[in-house]
Amino acid sequence: MTRIALLGSTGSIGTQTLEVVEQLGEGYEIVALAAGRQVGLLAEQVRRWRPAIVSVATPEARDELRSLVDGDTRIVVGDEGLVEVATWDSANLVVAAVTGALGLRPIVAALEAGKRVAPANKEPLVIAGSILMRLTREQNLPLVPIDSEHSAIYQCLRGEDVATVERLVLTASGGPFRGCQLADLEGVTPEQALCHPTWKMGPKITIDSATLFNKGLEVIEAQWLFGLPVDKVDVIVHPQSIVHSMVEFQDGSVLAQMDDPNMRTPIQFALTYPQRLRSPRSRLSLAARVPLSFEQPNLDVFRCLALAYDAARAGGLVPCAMNAADEVAVERFLQGRIRFLDIPRVVERVMARCEHVADPDLDMLFAADAQARRWADEECGC
Repeated sequence: MTRIALLGSTGSIGTQTLEVVEQLGEGYEIVALAAGRQVGLLAEQVRRWRPAIVSVATPEARDELRSLVDGDTRIVVGDEGLVEVATWDSANLVVAAVTGALGLRPIVAALEAGKRVAPANKEPLVIAGSILMRLTREQNLPLVPIDSEHSAIYQCLRGEDVATVERLVLTASGGPFRGCQLADLEGVTPEQALCHPTWKMGPKITIDSATLFNKGLEVIEAQWLFGLPVDKVDVIVHPQSIVHSMVEFQDGSVLAQMDDPNMRTPIQFALTYPQRLRSPRSRLSLAARVPLSFEQPNLDVFRCLALAYDAARAGGLVPCAMNAADEVAVERFLQGRIRFLDIPRVVERVMARCEHVADPDLDMLFAADAQARRWADEECGC
């Protein structure tokens, strides 16, 4: 029996995870849920899945949820609640789909407790990749990613020797502003940036896709997940989002994982690993698709991707500071307080202020995250 603790149950990945579990049926059980403030949807999930424990963001959300569900479910709050859900005794798989740096502490706690983790958010590995990969080695637990690009690479590498890999190739849709020049982006509104041409995602990840910052996070994540130097991780723009990523080997062979742009396949792969179970979803038809195309990303226009490579090479606290600065800058952009092109400016300036520490521990990373958020607000003029 796979007993799942789901962090971020009301988000896009969380709701799709529950749909996949529903389809898988016998052998898969939801024993713990964590969400933020979408109490109405969370109450529906609690009534359907009957988890033993649920975490919410605030005491107010707890009181509201308690009024909507019966008294059998334990309801906990805040960061401590997330950790309690992630370490719930009966859970043996933690699906981590909490956006941003908030997901780091519960993932660490889950790994320390001997739980298998399927990360759907990139930030924990970006911030603390060294620590998380050390924990997975110590616990002898596979870290099977849900992110579609890393799931694709994970699948391409099954049975392969990583030492024979020439490079990893992450594909990017290009977002809503593919082909634009800097002048075209001067007056971009949040509404325009939220109109992704391929994927339906939450607002933070959608803006990160528009700036290609999201792809920069994936570069750093891939570096840690697959144990390769960042200069062996490339990005190529693929507007159709059919090829989810590729691996090139030293003999010149290239393996690609292909599918429709749908997160249910990587979710199911992570839930059922190391098995492959049948899925009822429709199959990819290449004959029905327009020709597949590929192009190089413009790093002069999409500066966030270039900054992520810089952060990966710097290491230490810099990726943590970069991520925190972007979280603040994206929030301020969505609030209408800075411009779209201010996002990379804020990130770059915060990175420049960050102290270089070779091998930071968790406390140092959390302190750097908090300091970077203060600096980012200063750079935003807030």
